[in-house]
Amino acid sequence: MATPTGGAKPNPQIVYHTLNAYQNTAALRAAIELDVFTAIGEGDDTIAALAKRCRATERGIRILCDYLVIIGFLAKRDQRYALSPESAAFLDRRSPTSMASTAGYLTLPHVVAGFMHLADVIRTGEPPSGGEGSVSPENPVWVDFARSMAPMMRAPAEGIAKAIDAAAGKKWKVLDLAAGHGTHGITIAQQNPNAEIYAVDWAPVLEVAMENARAAGVESRIHRVPGSAFDADLGFAYDVILVTNFLHHFDPATNETLLRRLRAALAPGGLVVTLDFIPNEDRVTPVRSAGFAMTMLGTTRHGDAYTASEYFKMFERAGFTKNDLHPLPTGHTLILSRV
Repeated sequence: MATPTGGAKPNPQIVYHTLNAYQNTAALRAAIELDVFTAIGEGDDTIAALAKRCRATERGIRILCDYLVIIGFLAKRDQRYALSPESAAFLDRRSPTSMASTAGYLTLPHVVAGFMHLADVIRTGEPPSGGEGSVSPENPVWVDFARSMAPMMRAPAEGIAKAIDAAAGKKWKVLDLAAGHGTHGITIAQQNPNAEIYAVDWAPVLEVAMENARAAGVESRIHRVPGSAFDADLGFAYDVILVTNFLHHFDPATNETLLRRLRAALAPGGLVVTLDFIPNEDRVTPVRSAGFAMTMLGTTRHGDAYTASEYFKMFERAGFTKNDLHPLPTGHTLILSRV
C-alpha cells in the first residue's frame, strides 16, 4: 500500500470535510435566501432580531449563524453577529459589489444535478439531462444565468475594457457573442460613447441583457441579434468581437468552426477578445482555473478548461496568426487574437 511522503500520519479530516462540504453550500444559500447578511449589516445582529427580521425560528437562526461563523462568513462576540469583510463586500445586498444574486444560478437543482451523479457522468460521458447538457438549444438555464451572474462578471468586464483601451473612444462596432447578461458589451459602451454593441444570444436571454443596458443608460447602443452563436447571422466588419466564458463549453473542433465564423466577421485589423479560465499546462494550477474543468464535466458533454497551448492551436487552425495572453487580477485570462 502506498504511504504519504514526508512521514506525516494520514489525517481523515480531508475526507470528512469534503463529503460534508454540501452543508457549506446549503448554509450559504439559506443565509442569502433569508437575507441574513443584509439584516446584520443593517444592525439586526442578535438571534431574536434576526429571527424576527428573517421570519424564521430562533433555533434555526442560531444554528445557521453559528455555522456561518465556523466557516468564516460571520464573526460572533457577546451573542451578537458581525459580517466578515468578504460578507460585507459580496453578500450584503446594499454593497455595490454584492454577488448575492449568484446563488440564484450556481445552486439551481439542474445546475448541480450532474455532480450528484458524477460517477455516471464519468462512465458514460453524458450529462444527466442527456443531449448537450447546459448548451442545448434554447436552454432556459441561461435566463437564470443572465439574471443571477452579472455581479460576478463586473470586474472581468472592467478588465477587458481596460485591456483594449475602450476609453480611448474609437468608433467601434462590437460583437458580444453569447452575451448573456450583457455586462461585457455594456461596460464597453459605458466607457466608449462611440461603440455600438451587437449582442448575440437566445431571445429570452437578450431581454435580460436589455434590462441591464437600460439600467446602465446605454440601451440605444445595444442591438439584439437573437439566435445561436453558431447559426445566427452575425453580420460583418466588427472591430472587436467578445467571446466571454463560452468556448469552454465545446470540443476543440466545434470551437475552431466557430472561430472561423468570427474571423470572417472581423473588420481588417479587428480583434477577438476571449475571456476564460485557463489553467497552466499541468492542469492543476492555478486552482480556480484548473478546477473549472470539473464544472464542465458535470454540466456539458464536451466542455473543458483548456490550456493556453490548446487555445492557441484552435485559433491558429481557424486562421488567427497573433494570439497574446493577458492575465486579469480576477483569475481570468484574456486571449487577444488577430488575423
